[in-house]
Amino acid sequence: MLIRRVKMMLNEELLVGDNLKGLEVVDELQRLGISYHFQMEINQMLEIINERFNNGEEGLEWNNNRSLYATSLHFRILRQHGYHIPQEVFDGFKDELENMDSDICDEKAKDMLSLYEASFLSMEGESFLDELRHFVVQHLSKYLESNGDEIVCTMISHALELPLHWRMPRLEARWFIDVYRTKPDSNLVLLDLAKLDFNVVQSIHQDDLKYAARWWKSTGLAEKLEFARDRLMANFFCSVGMGFEPHLGCFRRMTTKVTSLITIIDDVYDVYGTLDELELFTDVVERWDIAAIDRLPKYMRLCFITLHNTINDMAFKLLNDHEVNVIHYLKKMWIDLCKAFLIEARWYYTNYIPTFQEYLENAWISVSASLLLVHAYVFATNSLTIEALECLQHYPYIIQHSSIIFRLANDLASSSEEAKRGEVANSIQCYMNDTGVSKQEARQYIKDLIMESWKKMNEEVQALNNSPLFCKGFIEIVLNLARISHTIYQHRDGHTIEDRETKNRVLSLFIKAA
Repeated sequence: MLIRRVKMMLNEELLVGDNLKGLEVVDELQRLGISYHFQMEINQMLEIINERFNNGEEGLEWNNNRSLYATSLHFRILRQHGYHIPQEVFDGFKDELENMDSDICDEKAKDMLSLYEASFLSMEGESFLDELRHFVVQHLSKYLESNGDEIVCTMISHALELPLHWRMPRLEARWFIDVYRTKPDSNLVLLDLAKLDFNVVQSIHQDDLKYAARWWKSTGLAEKLEFARDRLMANFFCSVGMGFEPHLGCFRRMTTKVTSLITIIDDVYDVYGTLDELELFTDVVERWDIAAIDRLPKYMRLCFITLHNTINDMAFKLLNDHEVNVIHYLKKMWIDLCKAFLIEARWYYTNYIPTFQEYLENAWISVSASLLLVHAYVFATNSLTIEALECLQHYPYIIQHSSIIFRLANDLASSSEEAKRGEVANSIQCYMNDTGVSKQEARQYIKDLIMESWKKMNEEVQALNNSPLFCKGFIEIVLNLARISHTIYQHRDGHTIEDRETKNRVLSLFIKAA
């Protein structure tokens, strides 16, 4: 009933033609985590708004005065959905921004916040948006000191901590539901639907988690490999971050298996295996042959048998469901990952510090994001194609950029615990060694590199819009993997260290009702 009422509301907005109101509803649906119910209506609305924009119709003169808030919202929402809106739409606001008082009112703060969020949809070469963002951050920070409107301050603090475009959608929905219920102008129909939908989807996630827990226990890896991290819940959290929608249940279950295997094998290379053993294990993975395991020590045999059987079972299921044999492509990802792990192990055992470029060329593969995304494609796509799989095994740019963001976010959160676990020098240390700069300067360089990688990925999303190779759902999963890295590594390595913040996030998503 609630879904029908919201669909009627969206259709009314289409008839009325109020672009700003329509975009605000779309924004709220997305932030509340319920937009997946209304993709057809949202796509229809955005297509009409984009046509009006391209035709220069008066419909874009928001309330007879195109405001900074409305223009920023229009820019952000349409770019999110693959439309190319030029940064020049902000040219008319240069004078307004330059002449703005340092003390801004609540309304101007909302304008600034909207512009700030929009700036993270920028692409390479759009330096004007970078300038605007730096300018806006100063004003928003000062507004927070002035103790302005409570809800506006809450939204600004949240955004300055991490922009919306970089946030894990499911966690954002849980947070925004609580904020939205305190807003005096909130739409109660949307709020009721968001709460009910969150709780229904949470029960689906609980079933997915039960399945993953039964599988994990059946492997015996947690009990038999005491040196390795037992991180089933963290791995499941990652799978939900990549795709929370109800129809992606199989994807979440398989992704949790894959991330659990990655965690165990990562610890084999980083913590326990000798270099000779790791050379042997990599060779066996490359052969992908159970008959070759006799050369391995017992703990490695257990790892390889579990890996071999799990991935072969996945490939067999996909062959039945889609009549496409994916085992060659999945095997290649595991071989590439183990080879990257082995390179880092050799660096560690020989006390070799690679150059920054040498490190990054290997590390964006060893972070395992590319492996996860290829597996994600086969389980989240309705129509598998050999063309797409061939493209994926050569690591298209969008996969590389997502992987680089994941790696660099991981490195920024590195701690002394990583050194104890035997990890090789990370990007910060390699850059310091190359250039002689301070740790603070190296960290800033890595942060700038993350921003540049996001710009490149935004550009790839535009280029792949309506791609015959990859559906929008898969492209969103690629973006979500980069977003997860900002969540997991926001303050520290939340995958390795299960602190109170990590536990609170798990409770809010999987235990506590909205």
